Amino acid sequence: MPQDGRGWTLARLPTGNRSWYHHRNGIHHSRAECRVAVTNGPSGAVSGRRSIAHVTDLDPDLDDFIEALPKVELHVHLVGSASPRTVLELATRYDDHRLPRTEDGLREFYEFRDFPHFIEVYEEVNDVVREPEDVADLVVGAARDLASQNARYVELTVTPYSHVRSTEARRGMSMPAVTEALDHAARHAEELGVRLGYVFDIDGLLGEPAARATLEHAVEHPPDALVGFGLGGMESARPEHREIFRVAFGDAVAAGLHSVPHAGETTGPESIWEALDGLGAERIGHGIRCLDDPRLVDRLRAGRVPLEVCPTSNLRTRQVDRIEDHPFPKLIAEGLVVTLNSDDPPMFGTTLTNEFRIAAHTFGLGAAELADLSRTAVRSSFLDAVGKQEILAEINAVEAQRADGDD
Repeated sequence: MPQDGRGWTLARLPTGNRSWYHHRNGIHHSRAECRVAVTNGPSGAVSGRRSIAHVTDLDPDLDDFIEALPKVELHVHLVGSASPRTVLELATRYDDHRLPRTEDGLREFYEFRDFPHFIEVYEEVNDVVREPEDVADLVVGAARDLASQNARYVELTVTPYSHVRSTEARRGMSMPAVTEALDHAARHAEELGVRLGYVFDIDGLLGEPAARATLEHAVEHPPDALVGFGLGGMESARPEHREIFRVAFGDAVAAGLHSVPHAGETTGPESIWEALDGLGAERIGHGIRCLDDPRLVDRLRAGRVPLEVCPTSNLRTRQVDRIEDHPFPKLIAEGLVVTLNSDDPPMFGTTLTNEFRIAAHTFGLGAAELADLSRTAVRSSFLDAVGKQEILAEINAVEAQRADGDD
């Protein structure tokens, strides 16, 4: 296998199998037409066969525009970004796990009953990420998939404690080894045309050990591209660990990192209030439950706090029953700062580009509004000013080219 200048073996894992997970969800994309079949999974199940959208006779010019539009992804998880073929490849490296070893088996494995079940499945996939090369392969695979969608900058959420802690199935990696893998992968991603920023994420279910280890990793062994500090997992488990999370976030922010916790995804507005007032959140992961509290909406609007909204993710984890019921349009109508993201795209049978298609053809956004969504993501990112201006100029150029074509 080829190596880079530091002796890293480049495994060249499959970069994705979009046809597999698009077919699984009844999604058929082409430049001329986009049809999304509407079928329902079993009652009470969240499966790839639940309704995502109902689109027929897609305007081919708008489809071309969506594909060409330069994009920024602010909410995507490293393990959740692994394509099905990549997961299967990782599964062949180790014997002591419960992952399926066929695409059909993985398809069934990715049918989620609810959010806790999704977390269980996510942990099973994470369990085959055991060596630094596995970490690097996942990052490069995610970057390659996003590069194919014209993503220019990605803030990739990594839960480092899940890789450094030991379990019954595996020995944890050292913090420096994980960091070296992330640095290597970021350099490779830039060669693919994608700049990376990393967000180190605490698994909220694991409480104090996860908080302390994640903070130590972020402060003592940070990858070069580390920009943010997050909190994910089961929101309902957070209250008992509230003080330790506050301390960890305070120290991370003091060290120069940006606060970007998940909140208001599976619990109510109270988790968003805590993210703002207890964790100093600069952006909110998901945040859709803010609409349950008008005073909170006012706070978010006045503070121009961006929301990292992930419509298909919320459908697949049963936060909404139908994609048509998603609060995305209302969030925009309320004047909130909204960005569009994919979260765990292969697990949820979507892509960042597909989220833009849903925004257009389920929520009725036109080309100008889609371009504004992309600009909002750029401005809400932690990319440097020069990088932001470069991407904004690209967006303007693509929009101008469409306008010229309409004349």
